[in-house]
Amino acid sequence: MALDDFHNVCYLTIQMSEWIKAVSESEGFDWDKGNIVKNAVTHQISCEESEQVFANRPLFFLDDPDHSQKELRMKAFGQTDEGKLLTVSFTMRGKKIRVISARDMNRRERNVYEAQR
Repeated sequence: MALDDFHNVCYLTIQMSEWIKAVSESEGFDWDKGNIVKNAVTHQISCEESEQVFANRPLFFLDDPDHSQKELRMKAFGQTDEGKLLTVSFTMRGKKIRVISARDMNRRERNVYEAQR
């Protein structure tokens, strides 16, 4: 592994552990009315289902640099209480999780998620 690659891996590992800590210490959710409607209408995902992803295991995170121009965003990969596999894009607002969007995992995401279980 090249030195630059090593530094990038270390940085991402530190950044990821900060996100995991922030989510584990979160104090609930901060919902935007527009995102509630978008997720319900476009993806048929309720607020409750989105929130369940953060309470259930396994739960995996991936940074989302393509959508992090204005604020840092992450993707959470997890499941609802009913076992529905979801991808949830989110950011932290103070100590609250702000869900940007939630949708069913695509085939590639499901395959990766199932392989990590």
